[in-house]
Amino acid sequence: MFRTISLTSIALLAFAGNSVLCRMAFTPASSADIDPASFTAVRLISAVIVLFLILSFSSNKRERKAEGNGLAGAMLFVYAAAFSFAYTLLDTGTGALILFGSVQLSMILIAYFRGERLSGSEISGFLIAFAGLIYLILPGAGAPSLFGSILMSISGAAWGVYSLRGKNSTDALSDTFFNFLRTLPLVAVLLISGVIFGSLQLSAEGLLLAALSGGIASGLGYTIWFLAAKRLNTSQSAAVQLLVPVIAAFFGLSLLDEAITQRLVLSSLLILGGVLLVVITRGLAASH
Repeated sequence: MFRTISLTSIALLAFAGNSVLCRMAFTPASSADIDPASFTAVRLISAVIVLFLILSFSSNKRERKAEGNGLAGAMLFVYAAAFSFAYTLLDTGTGALILFGSVQLSMILIAYFRGERLSGSEISGFLIAFAGLIYLILPGAGAPSLFGSILMSISGAAWGVYSLRGKNSTDALSDTFFNFLRTLPLVAVLLISGVIFGSLQLSAEGLLLAALSGGIASGLGYTIWFLAAKRLNTSQSAAVQLLVPVIAAFFGLSLLDEAITQRLVLSSLLILGGVLLVVITRGLAASH
């Protein structure tokens, strides 16, 4: 149990770190001066490099047979690209809240169609959580960018699929490396498009933020999440990830001076309340 909690906590901090690093690169007050396509490319490439080095120096010399899969690689790219473009329009906490709300929806829908059934309390918990998500994006004072919200929802759905693919991993580190490696052809297309449209921008600070996001928060963070997800059922995996927006909002407030709005607070309370109901219900069911 302690190992599961530790792995999950580290992974959640890494997820929140991705939101903070990405938003730091695109906040108007930043001197990073990097475009979202370049940020995505550097993030994914740096993750490949770091994971390759870790695998190369790994003490486990047995033959690695886990090589990820094409669907996971494609979903990883969609997640990363939509994530970067969305954060040009959203605050840290708001983006993270939309992201992981969408993650939850996609994971539960996929689990449902695979035959997993939820209890009445669990359904109520998820409905409460989604009510908070809907309230957050409804038009009105303090509402986030609609286009940014759509992009982040796409990112979350892609991450949900990726998370479920990783649940059956037999070698988390190897699978994560090969999934990142499979994104490189799509990265090339993204960069070529940026060159054609003349939208690429690079700076030392922007490159550093993207590299930290890719090598540390993404490459290592996702490897740890693979290990943690194997110890959680589908509903628990979906639920605990909704703690990330709270962590991200805290860092956004302390590091980027972002405002914590009433809409964000109320949405977070609804979402976290739904999460708590799901977790308690699952815990009670497991104890019987």
